[in-house]
Amino acid sequence: MLSCAGADRLQTGMRGAFGKPNGVVARVDIGQVLLSIRTKENFVSKACEALRRAKYKFPGRQKVFVSNKWGFTNFSKDQYQNYKKKGRIISDGVTCKFIREKGPLDKIYKDINTVIQS
Repeated sequence: MLSCAGADRLQTGMRGAFGKPNGVVARVDIGQVLLSIRTKENFVSKACEALRRAKYKFPGRQKVFVSNKWGFTNFSKDQYQNYKKKGRIISDGVTCKFIREKGPLDKIYKDINTVIQS
């Protein structure tokens, strides 16, 4: 609906009334991660450049930083490699499963058997 002479914007008027959805949005919290990229160490600069370009597509101020975690796990690189040598980590798709030394014995034995078979 155009109103008045020289109207330069298209208005919706009452078309979007009664709380009907007008678009698609995502609710995010302050400090929440929007995008994550897992890459090899020699491609870190290219991944940072890709994220720098992508951050302009989102409103507000966005930060790009390099995590010291290994992949999408909660372990640093040294911790991950150390646990992998000891056989305390099971690869589980994108993430990993950590085998604890405490807990129900049937669960521990099941995890250990999975490591031995792989």
